[in-house]
This record gives sequence, C-alpha cells and structure tokens, in this order.
Amino acid sequence: MSGAVPPAAEAATAQASRDTQRTYTIAELSREFGVTPRTIRFYEDEGLIKPRRQGLMRLYNQHDRTRLGWILRGKRLGFPLAEIRALLELYYIDRTGNQQMRELLRRSRIHIAELERKRRDLDAQIDEFKDVEVHVAKELRRRGIDPDVE
Repeated sequence: MSGAVPPAAEAATAQASRDTQRTYTIAELSREFGVTPRTIRFYEDEGLIKPRRQGLMRLYNQHDRTRLGWILRGKRLGFPLAEIRALLELYYIDRTGNQQMRELLRRSRIHIAELERKRRDLDAQIDEFKDVEVHVAKELRRRGIDPDVE
C-alpha cells in the first residue's frame, strides 16, 4: 500500500482546504486585528478587500483576511494607501510574489532613507534646543533667577 495517503497527511490536506474556504465576519476580523468595523469597511470602499455578501452580512475569505493584515502592516509602517494598493496589485501580475517582494524591498529602502534623514534633522533640532537651553539658563542665573523654578 505504498501509494496510499497517510491518515495524518489526509487530515492536514482536509484542514488546509477548510482553512482556505473559511469565512470571517467583520466582527471577527475587527477583533482579530484590533480595528473598528468602520476601518474594515473603509478598506472595502477603497476596493482593497472584497467580501462576498450574504444578505446584509459581509463574509470575508482567507484572501481578504491576508490582505487586511498586509494593509494594516503597511499603514503601521507609514506607507500611504496608494503605495499599499500598488504593492497588493503586484500579486495579480506575478503570483509567485517575487515582483511584489522586490518592489516592497525597494520602497522599504526609500522609506528607511527618509526616516533616517528625518532622524538626523530631529537630532540637529534637539541639539540646537539644548544649546538654547544652556544659554538661556546661564543668562537667567546671571540675572539672579533660578532657571529651574517657575
């Protein structure tokens, strides 16, 4: 019986099939991702996720759930919605995900460079404020005023 599928493999395949067919309500996704239903509806209005309708109820599939996770991660990273949309659409062009990953890498590097520039600017501004603080405190002391008492 070398051609038979082992029971464990058969069970795993059946579970994987159920997982891909599973649907989620807006309340379930809202709880899972820690966002409001309004946020999920917004992404739906923007065409980023497309639940199926059953009467008035929205039913999200595994694909919608995965996309929602990517959308929220992109927002946390500071990507504008237009960039998130472009990255998600690359999956339809290249189902291997290679083009999507290359573009994500390219855009991530751009964002890193921008954040590092902003950090340098903030550090310079902080240093300048510290210089002002030292000089003003020194001048207040020269005038007989304790700079640390309001």
